[in-house]
Amino acid sequence: MQPPVLDALDRKLLRLLRADGRMSNAALAEAIGLSASACLRRLRLLEGSGIIRGYTAIIEDSLPQAKSTVIVQITLERQTEDAFNRFEAAVRACPEVCECYLMTGSADYQLRVEARDAADYERIHKEQLSRMPGVARIQSAFAIRTVVRGQSWAGGAE
Repeated sequence: MQPPVLDALDRKLLRLLRADGRMSNAALAEAIGLSASACLRRLRLLEGSGIIRGYTAIIEDSLPQAKSTVIVQITLERQTEDAFNRFEAAVRACPEVCECYLMTGSADYQLRVEARDAADYERIHKEQLSRMPGVARIQSAFAIRTVVRGQSWAGGAE
């Protein structure tokens, strides 16, 4: 299936939603210069096409109950379609993995894992990550603090 082509209004709408996912339809419509009904139709098309996959809250990391972020690089024993599919199915089933990217470079995958503390990450490493199919090497790094979060490209320049 051909991905939808985003025009300047779509890109502006996505940028506004990335900055404030709770922005009202009326405010979005005014910001991009459309009627509320036209803006809502455009928004529903972006959601229906899968460009907007959902909405989330960005939680303050400094709360006492906040979890530690661990960046994990995984190298597989083999780089075959079957090996990738088996690993990706396993990583999707691991609730502590918040994000997973297929990478170029020295590691095959980069994961963002959330753990309560170092002991909890040790459990995740031992019971989850190291048991995933085809894992040859795991390299982990704990994030000290978040510098930028939640900002992203939204479809290119206008």
